[in-house]
Amino acid sequence: MNDQTSILIIYTGGTIGMIRDMDSGALAPFNFEGIYDQIPLLKKYHYRLDFHCFDPLLDSSNVNPAFWVELASIIESNYEKYDGFVVLHGSDTMAYSASALSFMLENLNKPVIFTGSQLPLGEIRTDGRENFLTAIEIAAAQEDETPIVPEVCIYFENQLLRGNRTVKYNAEFFHAFVSGNYPTLADVGVYIKYNKNSILKPNFKRLKVHKELETGVGIIKLYPGISTAFLNTALQSERLKAMIIETFGSGNAPTDLGFLDVLRNAVSDGLLVINVSQCMTGSVDQGKYQTSMELERIGVISGKDTTTESAITKLMYLFGRYHDVDKVRTLMQRSIRGEVTE
Repeated sequence: MNDQTSILIIYTGGTIGMIRDMDSGALAPFNFEGIYDQIPLLKKYHYRLDFHCFDPLLDSSNVNPAFWVELASIIESNYEKYDGFVVLHGSDTMAYSASALSFMLENLNKPVIFTGSQLPLGEIRTDGRENFLTAIEIAAAQEDETPIVPEVCIYFENQLLRGNRTVKYNAEFFHAFVSGNYPTLADVGVYIKYNKNSILKPNFKRLKVHKELETGVGIIKLYPGISTAFLNTALQSERLKAMIIETFGSGNAPTDLGFLDVLRNAVSDGLLVINVSQCMTGSVDQGKYQTSMELERIGVISGKDTTTESAITKLMYLFGRYHDVDKVRTLMQRSIRGEVTE
C-alpha cells in the first residue's frame, strides 16, 4: 500500500498557468508535464502530484455554472483517490467559483484549495510560484491523519481564506483578495500558522455533490438616482426567482415610495429579494436606520454579512435543490457552509 500523500492539481486556466513564448513574446498555456523543470522545488515535497487540465482551458471571465458542475464532477470522481485538491484558476472570478463549490460539495472532508496569480508562472517576479507551492502544502497538511483544512479555500499572497467569505478587491497588487467579515484560516510566513478555531471541522460523512444550479437569479447594485422603471424592468425578468440588491452601508436604500412599491410588488409576487451590502466589511442590519426599516417591513431578506459572490451562488444551489421558496428563504438566512454569521 502506498501511504504517500497524494494531491490532484486541476488547472482550469488563468494567469498562473501561462508562460511567455521565447520567440513571439506572447503568453501561452504551460505544459504541466514539465512542471518539475519549471519548479524543481516540487521534488522536495515527496508528495504524489497528479494533474488534470481542462480542455479547452477557460479564462476566468468565461466561468459559468456548467464549468462549476464539471469541476465538482472531477473532484467527485477522484475524491477517494487523493488526500487533497488544488485548483488553479483565474483570479477574476475565483471567489465566485470557490463559493459555488463550497455549496455544491456537501460533507466535504478534504481540502479544496483555489489559487492563482497576478503574474504568469514563467515570469521572474511571479507570485504564482509561492502561491502554488504553499497551496499544495496546505492541501496535504494533516494532523492525526485528518486534513487540517477540510473545506473550500482560497490561498493567495500569504493568506488562506474561506472561499465563500472572499472577495477580489485588487487587480494589480499580489494581495488581491480580502475576507472582510471572517478571520484568515491560516497566515503564512516562516511557518504556516493555522487558525484552527475558525476552520470548519470534518463530519466524516459521505460526500454529496449537487450539480443542479438555477440561473434565474440576478444582482442589482443601487446607486443614487436609480430609476424605478429600470428596477421594475429588472425585477420582472422572465424566469427570475431571486434578486440580490446591493445596498448602501449597513443595508440602506432609498425611501422613495415608487422605489419601495416596486420592491413590495415583486416580493408579493413571490420573488426573493436579498439585501447585501456594497461594503466589503460589515453587515446588513435592516431596521438600524429609517432607510432600511421599510425593506424589512416589505419582506426583503437580510443577507447579513455575506458576500455578493456567496449570496448569488448560494441562491443558484438552493433553487437547484429545492422547489419550495419558503425553504430557500429560510436557508438564505442560515449558515450552511460557514458563509454567513448567524
